[in-house]
Amino acid sequence: MRVRVTTTALGITAALLAVPACSTGTKPDTAPSARTGKPAAAAQRAAMLSSAALETRLLDESDLGSGYLRKPSRPAQHDDVTVIGCPALSELGGGAATGGALTFPRKAKASFTYASSSSEISEELYSDSANKLSDGIGRIFDAMTGCPTYQVVAGGTAIDMASQKLPAPHQLGDEQWSQLLTFSAGGRSTVVKQTAIRDGSLLLIVSGSPALVDRHLERALAKAERVG
Repeated sequence: MRVRVTTTALGITAALLAVPACSTGTKPDTAPSARTGKPAAAAQRAAMLSSAALETRLLDESDLGSGYLRKPSRPAQHDDVTVIGCPALSELGGGAATGGALTFPRKAKASFTYASSSSEISEELYSDSANKLSDGIGRIFDAMTGCPTYQVVAGGTAIDMASQKLPAPHQLGDEQWSQLLTFSAGGRSTVVKQTAIRDGSLLLIVSGSPALVDRHLERALAKAERVG
């Protein structure tokens, strides 16, 4: 499978999550008052947000606290990437894989470094119908966690991958996914935790240092869900 991605750990992860597909997991509860029993609240949760609106709901330095520095957005430098040893990912097909992003048009993203170190945290927000969000993210998490080890070749560099499914925070949102990824190349390893929460028509993905993801996940979801 070949996709176009940036050759960073978080960039590769985002690309692998970028394939639209049908979920094999539990379907979301789409009843109008599934969580609140209030039609107005249900309607609000079903409303799709623009990219501009999503941008205002991303965490910023004031939300994260001292020591965080936002990474500037830069034009992505793309390389062909080949995934080896994970049939579930390969079966998604090259056409689907190159279909671009988590291909939801309404999206926003922010990335931060912490304390001038190698620790990073990245937040992505998407908005679409509940079923599309569920289908798009569920199949990819299923595929990635179904392959304990595989390899990614990016720009001529071989990266050994290990994935582990983690317990998801079921008290948050309507659907949840979580995994731990280990990227190994050139004798060095990077561990990335990735947790996705779908709540109504919002999808939140937080990736990065496991401690930072755990620290800021609930705050990120609360801001993403804010009214107004």
